[in-house]
Amino acid sequence: MSPLTRRQLLALGAAGAGAAAVGGAGLWWTGGGGETLGSRRELVQPEMLTSRDGVLDLALDAAPAQVRIGAREANVQAFNGSLPGPTLRVRPGDTIRVAMTNALEAPTNLHVHGLHVSPRANGDNPFVSIGPGESFDYEFVLPGDHPPGTYWYHPHHHGHVADQLAAGLYGALVVEDPDPVPVARERVLVVSDLTLDDSGHLAEVSPPEQMMGREGETVLVNGQVRPEATAAPGERELWRVVNACPSRYLRLTLDGQTVRLSGRDVGRLTEPVELTEVTLAPGNRVELLVDTREGTSTLTAASVDRGSMDGMMGGAMPGDGPGNNEPIDLLTLEVTGDRAADPGPVPPGPALRDLREEPVEARRTLDFAMGMGGMGGMMGSRRGPGQMMSFTIDGQQFDPDRTDQQVRVGTVEEWTLTNSSPMDHPMHLHVWPMQVVADGGRDVAAPRWQDVVNIPAFGEVTVRVAFDDFAGRTVYHCHILDHEDLGMMGTFEAR
Repeated sequence: MSPLTRRQLLALGAAGAGAAAVGGAGLWWTGGGGETLGSRRELVQPEMLTSRDGVLDLALDAAPAQVRIGAREANVQAFNGSLPGPTLRVRPGDTIRVAMTNALEAPTNLHVHGLHVSPRANGDNPFVSIGPGESFDYEFVLPGDHPPGTYWYHPHHHGHVADQLAAGLYGALVVEDPDPVPVARERVLVVSDLTLDDSGHLAEVSPPEQMMGREGETVLVNGQVRPEATAAPGERELWRVVNACPSRYLRLTLDGQTVRLSGRDVGRLTEPVELTEVTLAPGNRVELLVDTREGTSTLTAASVDRGSMDGMMGGAMPGDGPGNNEPIDLLTLEVTGDRAADPGPVPPGPALRDLREEPVEARRTLDFAMGMGGMGGMMGSRRGPGQMMSFTIDGQQFDPDRTDQQVRVGTVEEWTLTNSSPMDHPMHLHVWPMQVVADGGRDVAAPRWQDVVNIPAFGEVTVRVAFDDFAGRTVYHCHILDHEDLGMMGTFEAR
């Protein structure tokens, strides 16, 4: 695999999407741009579908849809005609049954991102293919001790994931906490981005945008542009934030309010942590406790440097870097009126499992890399002829018929995730969450559980995984979804 030259990169076409992003471990904290499509309006919550008597039965249609975004009509793809799709709300031990119908022109399927459920048969199986006009019945059975938290769902058919997510196919999934924090209200905030052409259709993605990982011109919250929310002073709110962007990292701030991190990706923290800023890699989620103070505050997303192609060619190419470095205003919170009663203390969360106290059966190293050459690279694919570029793990591009790793059910393993490329890669492991034990060569003191872990450019992160409960075959991959579609995904089997 040879590195890219400047001439080869320039041959790929016009400049692509701007980059934003990170270093670190995919999600962490430290102590308005964007296209305006219409005037502000009240923040709308997605439709909520809640389990009853331990079961949530629903029909989920993936289909073209016309939705209003600001002042324009947009032609997108959506679950059940809404952007985002309905929020699914369940409890540990529940069963989710989904009758999914594909009304798209391309094959699709369904991934319940972050849920610890079986990957076999009609469970969270990324190898299922639902052809156009076909239907498939999924069943996801949550363990009785499933961690509460904010999860989400989206298509996962290899080769179409980035396109279908960017088109609007995503929704939130909430596993309720048996000992919830007392709050005045919860808000589900699904952040996504898209690019529309002049006629309101989804714009074509260019080869350089795929190579960098596409970022849409318009950033949405629950399918809205800069919506407004209201609250009374002294209230406590729970904000469930999902980064449903195909490639964009979100560095979030909320000026003028007290914000505490209550959960990230998987489960709830033992104690909430006050913060001024939190960054989500693509696929990450956070649960934020917002203690309201009088005044007007804006939730903004600042750009984040997630690397570039410079390190592969010795110089920059047009479009190789952020297209807009200005913070993007996501929503406005207006806090006014009579002061609310004191919501009381936040109950402590459960003690978090620490895999550093458990024996390790095996250690592995996985390397995420980019370069020229290799079958199935970006160019020469369904998007047209041209140069090939490879996105690999351990030097291999994705092959659904090959099993890259085998693990034993009931064991703990330590995986060192390395990145030999000049761009960050957020790694997502299906079914089993990861405990980050070392980040950039430094030990992580407290248990930190995530299902998307960012591997910084030319860096490494070490995680431990407990392969509990389930046998089956599934995948791990870069959650810059263009990179996944272009080959940066591997398979593994728990036996």
